[in-house]
Amino acid sequence: MNRPVTDGRRTEQFIPPEGVPINFAIASLASRFGAQFLDILFTALIIFICAAVIIFTGFLPVSADLMLAALLGFLLRTPYYILSELIWNGRTLGKRITGIRVVNMDGRRLTPHQVTARNLMKEVEIFGPMGLLAGMETQGAWENGLAGLWLLVVVVVPLANRRRQRLGDIIAGTLVVDTPRSVLLADLALSAPAAASSQPAFDFQPEHLDVYGKYELQTLEDVLRDSVKTSDHKEIIQIVRTITRKIRYEDVVRPGQELLFLNDFYRAQREHLESLKLFGTLRENKYHEHTRTEAKKLV
Repeated sequence: MNRPVTDGRRTEQFIPPEGVPINFAIASLASRFGAQFLDILFTALIIFICAAVIIFTGFLPVSADLMLAALLGFLLRTPYYILSELIWNGRTLGKRITGIRVVNMDGRRLTPHQVTARNLMKEVEIFGPMGLLAGMETQGAWENGLAGLWLLVVVVVPLANRRRQRLGDIIAGTLVVDTPRSVLLADLALSAPAAASSQPAFDFQPEHLDVYGKYELQTLEDVLRDSVKTSDHKEIIQIVRTITRKIRYEDVVRPGQELLFLNDFYRAQREHLESLKLFGTLRENKYHEHTRTEAKKLV
């Protein structure tokens, strides 16, 4: 569901498997253009270095430099985008710098098929038209007219789309959003002195705390700070059931202890993630292991 926010930006609401609605701010066209520009610079530098090495070693004559650049452009550029978005959960170097990322429209994690589809479409939407622009002087009026019409379609689609999706996003079912802040606020235990002064009612082992990352912790924190959500007993029960199933928590959470369980889990998860950070290990979200595994399969 698309909603305006106070600063004029558009937002999109997702309901992930945990059942807790999450609002994302849709990335502006300026930030997307900036990210794409940076990625083109990075990949162009890699292509130039590789082409220079190949020509310098004498494998190909200098006359083949244009063909070599075009071939390297496809062989290096496409894997760069695909592997970057798989490993960094929807972000390339350019997107990391500009603070945006790609997400799945259904609220689940990005699949390799989605990442591959949206980035292959870049060859048709972005790099193909760039090649046409470079060769317009050698083309006829008919070819230039078709190229201009296609460029117009590529530009108009995200402008006319309320979600600012380009054709590749529409085909892949993805959306580019601002990266949500992962800053953890003051410990909720500070606002619950009675609970903080006593021993936790629930114990969690490392295997329980290794499932989720700071993204899910921030989402849980938002729930616990929202008096409307915490007063919805059915929703709290559903969240507890989802968490216990995901982390394979076998101890019984008795009726009436759901909020106590969530607060204890929040504190334990926070301490666990902060201890990992001290040793240089960052857990962005619950897909931190699966995402790397999928990326390695494509290498």
